[in-house]
Amino acid sequence: MSNPSMRHGIFLAPLHPVDENPNSLIHRDLELMEWLDRLGFDEAWIGEHHSGGFETIASPELFIAAAAERTKTLRFGTGVISLPYHQPLMVANRIIQLDHQTRGRVMFGFGPGLLVSDAAMLGIDPKTQRDRMAEALGVILRLLDGETVTEKTEWYNLVNARVHLMPYTQPRPEIAVASAATPSGGRLAGKHNLMMLCVAATDPRGGFNVLDVNWKVAMDSAAEHGNIMNRNKLRLMGPMHIAETREKARENVRFGLAKYIEYARTLTPGRYGDFGSRDPVDVMLDSGHIVIGTPDDAIKVLEQLREKQGQFGGFLHQAHDWADWEQTKKSYELYMRFVVPHFSGANARRDESYDEWKARSVEFSDASHAAAQATFAKFGKADQAEAAGKQTGMIGVKS
Repeated sequence: MSNPSMRHGIFLAPLHPVDENPNSLIHRDLELMEWLDRLGFDEAWIGEHHSGGFETIASPELFIAAAAERTKTLRFGTGVISLPYHQPLMVANRIIQLDHQTRGRVMFGFGPGLLVSDAAMLGIDPKTQRDRMAEALGVILRLLDGETVTEKTEWYNLVNARVHLMPYTQPRPEIAVASAATPSGGRLAGKHNLMMLCVAATDPRGGFNVLDVNWKVAMDSAAEHGNIMNRNKLRLMGPMHIAETREKARENVRFGLAKYIEYARTLTPGRYGDFGSRDPVDVMLDSGHIVIGTPDDAIKVLEQLREKQGQFGGFLHQAHDWADWEQTKKSYELYMRFVVPHFSGANARRDESYDEWKARSVEFSDASHAAAQATFAKFGKADQAEAAGKQTGMIGVKS
């Protein structure tokens, strides 16, 4: 079943190995935004990280401001701003400014903060992050709606705080909460009628398994607060690399997959288990929800996600450096050429027309042949008549 409203984008943490020039990587990420815009992708969500070495963007707002100047239609989301790290009024004002600068091409994604090492540098107890995220969100929503807020907590103090510029997008930009395996994101999405970013949708450790559970949490929370969750506001994220053949895809990812796995295991010791003598590609593919293959393989995984989750509003590629730069760009191109039309139904009428021709090929061919023969016969008689007329006109003419 096609879904014309399904959107396609990327989630750029980013994830870059530590052996490349970091300045080049930042500019290559900006070049990627231009490439996605040219291909016709819908969205790009940009992350915030402050440690670990791989995830090199500290301010998604700064990156989006530059990327928006280089693109025409691509929409940008903060994926995500870690709310416990920021004073709520400052977050609201930065989003409003971006909303104006992009003339409505920005979405506000937020979360509690993923990397414990980030929180450690700020002296934040990880156990407080989800509660602080919820506190900050409540204030930010009020500020975006034009309210004046006076509120003091253990980590921020607002005294008659208000924004002096209202959003460009009315009533406000789209707002999304990150959701992984815990139900906190779903509860907030339902309570405030927000988008959901399921950032572990294909994760073999459990993200895939709780997709429907977290969606039910969101729907129950929405019902409790008089809202209705909209499946078009749901985004699922997962990694893919696509090539013309499975063999070529496997060869392409030899470039950087091992470095990606090493970083993932650094973040979560024991992740992916013990490979032993097995090919890392095979281990990655064991989950059945990660793509290292062809456009058909990508279609299969997205169908699996839809079977598990039900209809959803968009798929986001987890951006990575599994393959080199040229093959990475090719992967996005193949996705747009062959995967997107499958879900949008863009070729439905073309297929119908082509199928009709195949079914009636002999009939149409015979009719075309008959028409051609009739034309030859018609003009053949006309030529004969013209020749006869010329012959008659020559009788009695002296040479």
